[in-house]
Amino acid sequence: MTEWITTPGYLNYDAAVSEMETRVAAIRAGEIAETVWLVEHPPLFTGGTSAKPEDLLTVRFPVYQTGRGGQYTYHGPGQRVVYVMKDLQKAGGDIRRYVWQLEEWIILTLAEFGITGERREGRIGIWVACDGTEKKIAAIGVRVRSGITYHGLAINVNPDLSHYAGIVPCGIEEFGVTSFADLGKDITMADLDAALKRTWGQVF
Repeated sequence: MTEWITTPGYLNYDAAVSEMETRVAAIRAGEIAETVWLVEHPPLFTGGTSAKPEDLLTVRFPVYQTGRGGQYTYHGPGQRVVYVMKDLQKAGGDIRRYVWQLEEWIILTLAEFGITGERREGRIGIWVACDGTEKKIAAIGVRVRSGITYHGLAINVNPDLSHYAGIVPCGIEEFGVTSFADLGKDITMADLDAALKRTWGQVF
């Protein structure tokens, strides 16, 4: 059984990481259930283990170096951040498959709103075709501790996309970012959360 938690308001990033680490240890000890945690953060940048200093263009918002995989990304209001804490062995033990499952979960969720999300070879995250090019609508960054996954994914509902100008998102310069709102989809965070819950069981 998976526990779902939704935290209202804008959650401090350090507090989120601390809570995830506490829950990871408790899941490992068998004290609590695997967890999907839905949050929003105030505007900030995070750098993953592959982040390049030159990809941080403007220090407009607080910058956090984190142990998740990936490069620089942005979090902020209007973006649903989904922290997934699962026992990787129960999920098959294969981190590549687990990332594929996260991607599939996002793709199925986007489809509920008439958006076609796609994978791209060599590019982590989920992409959509728009304006004659393709743009990222969801980012993925994962860490595993003691066999338990944490960190997770971020889906753009209606964030201020201009905030991405402070970084090279995920180290990819040639493609931009988009959101539900940018694609003309007027949905609420609650709409997205409900869809994430509906599609979860199709993948995990």
